Amino acid sequence: MSTMKLSQEKLSLIEEFGVFHEQNGMQPAAGRVIALLFISDNVELTFEEIYETLHMSKSAASNAINFLLSTNRIEYITKPGERRRYFRVKAQNITDVIQRSLTGMNGFNTMLKKVLEHRPAHTKDFNNRLKEVTQFMDFLHAELPVLFQKWEQRKK
Repeated sequence: MSTMKLSQEKLSLIEEFGVFHEQNGMQPAAGRVIALLFISDNVELTFEEIYETLHMSKSAASNAINFLLSTNRIEYITKPGERRRYFRVKAQNITDVIQRSLTGMNGFNTMLKKVLEHRPAHTKDFNNRLKEVTQFMDFLHAELPVLFQKWEQRKK
């Protein structure tokens, strides 16, 4: 496989999208890989296409791909008669994404509530801000399913 030819605009968008992922806690190489998978004209790319196009070492590309696979952001398929794997962005059902987000938020909210139980009284302003965060997260937990139902009705 040879390196894919991408326009300067697409290369810039990959970099911008990669930086966005970095700013949200993703490893730089993983951010670039998932950005390429979103932006490439081909929705399925081989390992070679990924590391060659991004000018990455095989090791960096392999680590990035393994991270993205383990965090369920990408998946791979194989094609009959071929040994190579083709990587693509995992197309997730919106209900799965929302459920995973709610589960994560609820876990974080539960931890914050436990933290509040152990906060000293003399840090009243900080404690009140934490309490407000937990109350907002409780509000989101109650309202997001309603919003999701409205979204599903609007799509019909």
